[in-house]
Amino acid sequence: MPEIRSIDKDFLQKITEIIQNNISSEQFGVSELAVEIGMSRSNLLRKVKKLTNLSVSQFIRNVRLERAKEMLKEELYTVSEVSYKVGFSSTSYFIKCFREHYGFPPGEVVKREFAEENKLEKALSEPKKKRTIPIAGAYIIVVLFAIVLFVTLKPLIFKQKKSEKSIAVLPFQNDSNDSSNVYFINGLMESTLNNLQKIKDLRVISRTSVEKYRANTKTTPEIARELGVNYLIEGSGQKIGDQILLNIQLIDAKNDEHLWAEQYSRHVDDIFALQSEVAKNIAEKIEVIIAPEVEKSIDQIPTKNLEAYDLFLKGIDLLNKGLPETARQSIPYFKNAIELDEEFARAYAATAMAYYTIDESQGVKQYSDSINYYADKAMFLDPKLPQSLIAKALFYMTNKEYQLSVPYFEKALDINPNYDLVFVFLLDLYANHLPNTEKYLEYALRGLKIDVSNYDSTITSFNYLHIANAFIQAGFVEQAENYINKSLEYDPGNLYSEYTRAFILYAKNKDLNQTIQFLLDAFHKDTTRIDIMQEVGKIYYYLRDYQKSFNYYKKFVDIREAYQLNIYDSENAKISYVYNKMGFTEEGDSLLERFRIYAENDGSVYKQINLALYYSVQNEPQKAIEHLKLFSEESNYFYWTVLFAPIEPIFDNIKNDPEYKKINNAIEKKFTNWHNQIENSLKQSGLL
Repeated sequence: MPEIRSIDKDFLQKITEIIQNNISSEQFGVSELAVEIGMSRSNLLRKVKKLTNLSVSQFIRNVRLERAKEMLKEELYTVSEVSYKVGFSSTSYFIKCFREHYGFPPGEVVKREFAEENKLEKALSEPKKKRTIPIAGAYIIVVLFAIVLFVTLKPLIFKQKKSEKSIAVLPFQNDSNDSSNVYFINGLMESTLNNLQKIKDLRVISRTSVEKYRANTKTTPEIARELGVNYLIEGSGQKIGDQILLNIQLIDAKNDEHLWAEQYSRHVDDIFALQSEVAKNIAEKIEVIIAPEVEKSIDQIPTKNLEAYDLFLKGIDLLNKGLPETARQSIPYFKNAIELDEEFARAYAATAMAYYTIDESQGVKQYSDSINYYADKAMFLDPKLPQSLIAKALFYMTNKEYQLSVPYFEKALDINPNYDLVFVFLLDLYANHLPNTEKYLEYALRGLKIDVSNYDSTITSFNYLHIANAFIQAGFVEQAENYINKSLEYDPGNLYSEYTRAFILYAKNKDLNQTIQFLLDAFHKDTTRIDIMQEVGKIYYYLRDYQKSFNYYKKFVDIREAYQLNIYDSENAKISYVYNKMGFTEEGDSLLERFRIYAENDGSVYKQINLALYYSVQNEPQKAIEHLKLFSEESNYFYWTVLFAPIEPIFDNIKNDPEYKKINNAIEKKFTNWHNQIENSLKQSGLL
């Protein structure tokens, strides 16, 4: 490589500084660097290539990896934490890149650094002292130069905030009078969407979110505002014999300005080249970079048999409706496609998904073996196909081997970061099967960016309720209040959201009298809601108004027993306490025994605090303290524990014990650390 001139060194130093100042942002790429440095993307690409023989994306990656190595030497962070801090969303991909760049994994940095220092000490021994002053002096000069350079470039670096590239592909219109063409046009729209979804630096709105605009009269700016995007794609087309006619328009959503339009006329044999060309043209016009591996995926031909592909499109059009009956109707199309091309991975994956959709609607699972067979075939034929990975994950889901499904879902999301279907399954996993507030929040907030306004108001209200609940469980009061208010905006009659809001406002104001009033307002709207009835009894319990608490708890217990409902066993200690306070000792003792059985068999993190409640009611304070201490060693417990444990009436007999206060402080401290960990993680991901 020719010697680099001084002016070129300054240029490389400048872009290195800019990258370093955006290093934690995984979205910071070629386009963003071009904006910051004030050059066109093409000129930047040419100049960096000429000076370094590297592409700009490689140059950026190398700067990230060099910073990562320095951080690993400091031994302050884990490999996973460093990967996120230098802009890698996938730890496994970071390790791969690091190994390729340095020839060893990141976990060996400290060991190798120590070995190098030992070699250097042996080589220098005496001369080392003589060189101390010039080396230190040179170091000071470099540091001063870096400070001056940063101060000089700071206005340029922070002059313009990076804007996110986002796009929605609206449903394509069928220009033909032949309604049987609809599946084909939908297939072209789906392929355009799928190809764009693979581009990491582009946020692509989901198919389900845009579907409602198929026959909508709203203006382009209105649609863009609802979806929160910079660009819209409109398309229409028809298939006449063996000829495909397709019209594509790219619209700047903010100004309702048509930036680009193209009319394609292709023979049906060229359908895959057409799909690839459309996606690449759109990416070029909105100036997003397609990584080489993504471009290879976009160019990949799913099948060489066009008849098989046509059958597949008919099947996928049915499967996308999301109903068990249409999923059942789709299977013959997929199987016929497989008969024509036994190496058609997407058809195998779609068949597995169709069987899963049918099984999900049934109490007894019938198709586990079929899901596994078709998923394994898809994985064998194309293990990097997101649909293959999802299909295999769904087998583990239907088999209740939930932990085994996670790496398949996460790998699918690595390959296709905008795949809305993956978010749906991951949210179900982390809400219902592998409870994890941090993961749930991460995927819920990421999912909201691409899967917006796609449901009716009732479902949207519940989606926001779940996010609000996850936020408050992790101690994010302001965010929880924001999302619970959104939930009630979509459905003011959602009483789940109304009484959850009462507890969120307690976390904010610590006013139990306000809480009870909000709960009573909700309960009076539907006095059959025994869940709210139980919550009203509980707040009167915390207020130590045992008479009113008993009135509501008694109604709740009577209904629970009359209908033999196995619910709210975790509340039986409180109910027992109130019954005993009101003189109903026999019923109270029975409820306490029921609670003891529940607590001893509790497999959650709350087992020890439940046992502490039991022994405190039994007036065995030492045992209660011992179990509380064991609970303080747990992790990932919810904010409700921190909020209500200090005012728990059952613990009145141990609250003055110094050991209790010490344990309670430890519980609060551990929760705060967990909260801060989640906050840092969400901020680094740009989700908070």
